[in-house]
Amino acid sequence: MSLFETLLEEFHASLSKMQVSVPRRYSFPDTDKMIKVAIGMRRTGKTYFLYQVIHELLAKKVPLQTILYINFGDDRLLPMDQKQMAALLEAFYTFYPENHERRCYLFLDALQNVAGWELVVRRFFDTKNVQIYLTGSSAKLLSKEIATTLRGRSLAIEIWPYDFSEYLLAHAVKKPAKSHGKITMDIYQQQFKNFLKVGGFPAIQGMPENIARETLQNYVETVIFRDVVERHRVTNIALLKYLTSTLLKNMSSLFSGNKFYNDIKSQGYSVAKDTIYNFMDYLEDAYLIATVPIWTESLRHSQIAQKKIYAVDNGLVQANSFSQADNLGRLLENQVYLDLRRANKKIFYYRTAVGYEIDFVTESLAGERELIQVVWDMQDPTTRAREERALAFAEKELNIPGRIVDRETYLKAHFRIIV
Repeated sequence: MSLFETLLEEFHASLSKMQVSVPRRYSFPDTDKMIKVAIGMRRTGKTYFLYQVIHELLAKKVPLQTILYINFGDDRLLPMDQKQMAALLEAFYTFYPENHERRCYLFLDALQNVAGWELVVRRFFDTKNVQIYLTGSSAKLLSKEIATTLRGRSLAIEIWPYDFSEYLLAHAVKKPAKSHGKITMDIYQQQFKNFLKVGGFPAIQGMPENIARETLQNYVETVIFRDVVERHRVTNIALLKYLTSTLLKNMSSLFSGNKFYNDIKSQGYSVAKDTIYNFMDYLEDAYLIATVPIWTESLRHSQIAQKKIYAVDNGLVQANSFSQADNLGRLLENQVYLDLRRANKKIFYYRTAVGYEIDFVTESLAGERELIQVVWDMQDPTTRAREERALAFAEKELNIPGRIVDRETYLKAHFRIIV
C-alpha cells in the first residue's frame, strides 16, 4: 500500500472518532470562489474544526470520495517540498479518476511545514473544480504568502482556545431556565474561576490538574522550538525562553523592551536590542502572545510607547507560572481581550491626559468605537469610584462611549457574547 493510500485509509477511519462533541463557534465565509484559511496557535482545535466542516459536508450528502484531508505535520511527510506536495494531491485524482469531472474538497492541515505550498494551492485552485481549506500556525507566514501569491483568492479566520460558553459545553454544564438567579450566578461564578485557571485548550479539558499543567507547559515548549527556533533559526534559546516566561508573567500589563534589555544585560547576556523585539514578533506570529499598542494620533508615539501583553490562554499562563496566586482582574482582562479578538475588533489601550489607563479602545469592522474598562469586583466603593472616574475622563477626551466589565456583567452576558 502506498503512503497516499495509507493516509486516505487513516482519514476515513478517523472520521468516526472525530465526531463533533463541542461544536466550535466558527464558520468559513459562505463562498465557493475563495480559498478558506484557519490560523491559530498549535492545539487550539484547527484540525478539529476542519473535521467539523467535513462532517457538515457529509451531512449534505457530499460523497466521501470527493473529500481529502492531509495533515502536513505528520512526521511521515516531513520534510516535504512543493513538488512532493503536488504529487500527493495528484494521487488523489489518480485514485479516484471520476474526481476530475466533479467538485472536490481538499483539507490541507499545518501547511507551514511545506516550503512553496502556496504555488501548489494556487495551481489546483485555478485548474480544478475544487474547494480548498487550509490551516497553519503562523500568522505572518501565511498572510504574507497569501497576499503575494494567492492575490485576493482567500479568506482567513482565527481559531482560539475555547471561550467560556464552549468550556461549559465541554464540561456538560447546561444553560439554566432562569439565567440570572442567585444560585445560577454562584454556580457560574465558580465555573468561571475554574475556566480562568484551566483555560480553553480543548485537549486538556477533564485532565487531572498535574497532567493538564504538564501538557500546557509542553505546548509552550513546542511553540518555542517548532514555531520559533526551527522556523526562524534562533540560536539564543536561553534568552528566548527567558523572554517567553517574562511575557507570560506580564499578561494584561505594560511591557518595556528597554527595561527587559537592561535587565538581561545586568545578568550577563550579550544581545542586540533588536533581537528582543524580533523574538517578540516571532512569539506573536506563533499566536503565543499578543501585543496591543496605545491609542494615539501620533504614529511616532505609537511606535515608541510601551505595549500591553496578552496571552492566547489563561490556563497556559497559570501552568507556566511559579506563582499560583490568583490575580483574577488580570485573568478577566486577558479573557475580555480574547473575546474582542474573536469579534474581529481592532484593539488599543489608552492613557488619559492625567494618567488614567483605559484597558481597551476598540473599533469594529463597521468603524464603531468603544472604551472598555475591566475590573474583577465593583462592589468596593473605592474601586468603583476609581474605574468610573478613569472612564469618564477618557470618554470626554476621546468622545467615545465606554463601559465597565466586571465578573458579574461578564457572566450575565456570556450567553449573548460579551462583545
